Amino acid sequence: MRENLLKNIKTGFKTNRLAVLGVAIIVLFSLLSAFAFLYPVNPNAISVTNRLAAPSLLHPFGTDDMGRDYFTRCLYGGRSSLLVGFLSMILSTAIGIIVGSVSGFMGGKTDAVLMRLVDALMSLPTFLIMVVMNAYFEPGIKNVIFIIGFLTWMNIARIVRGETISLNQREYVIYSRISGERKMNIIFRHIIPNIMPTIIVAATMNIANAILMESALSFFGLGIVPPTASWGSMLSKAQGYIATAPYLAFFPGLLILLTVISFNYLGEVTRKIFEPK
Repeated sequence: MRENLLKNIKTGFKTNRLAVLGVAIIVLFSLLSAFAFLYPVNPNAISVTNRLAAPSLLHPFGTDDMGRDYFTRCLYGGRSSLLVGFLSMILSTAIGIIVGSVSGFMGGKTDAVLMRLVDALMSLPTFLIMVVMNAYFEPGIKNVIFIIGFLTWMNIARIVRGETISLNQREYVIYSRISGERKMNIIFRHIIPNIMPTIIVAATMNIANAILMESALSFFGLGIVPPTASWGSMLSKAQGYIATAPYLAFFPGLLILLTVISFNYLGEVTRKIFEPK
């Protein structure tokens, strides 16, 4: 099985060169953001005499309205945006796995109640709820992660439920039930490990969505709190300088675009790798 998986991975990336490029971009952005502290420029260092300087060798991305090096701000902004994407994905995936597997395995009234809850939450305007919740909580990266994570698990729950219902008919699950094994043991030992490929695909897509949501919240001033940088907050700040310093919007916008597209291509090739042949 391991050999087949490796073969599928090789074939999947070989037939989709854009996915290879996407993985390279994700790895590059992640490394640059993680090791941003090695770049010898303070992202919050203000220079009034050097504000709105055009891109140059000294400042590759120019400087912002407070004279701060924009390249450094983009590096640290990537750390915030990617951190929100990954951590909120982990939170939403964990909730979705628990709700979906319990719902699909238990069936009956438990399934009906949990799925009605999922349907009710999916019918609500998610972004509007995020804005309202963010207004009640203190703005910051931790709250953004929790808000996005708690409001984006429903799709994963539905996917996991469908896969769990299918696995309920497998011989090893039926045998485990008959032998008297505890229900939670069956879920965590037999159900979840066998639907992990599907979960990985859904989680990959969720990262891109979380980054877009964080960018949107920060764009409206409801996300990451200044002076901490994020790509969304940098875009928001750039609104007033579109005519005089368009690079302020160009660089963070380009980074968001490349990151989201890269995760979408990665999710697509991952789906092809794990789908039944």
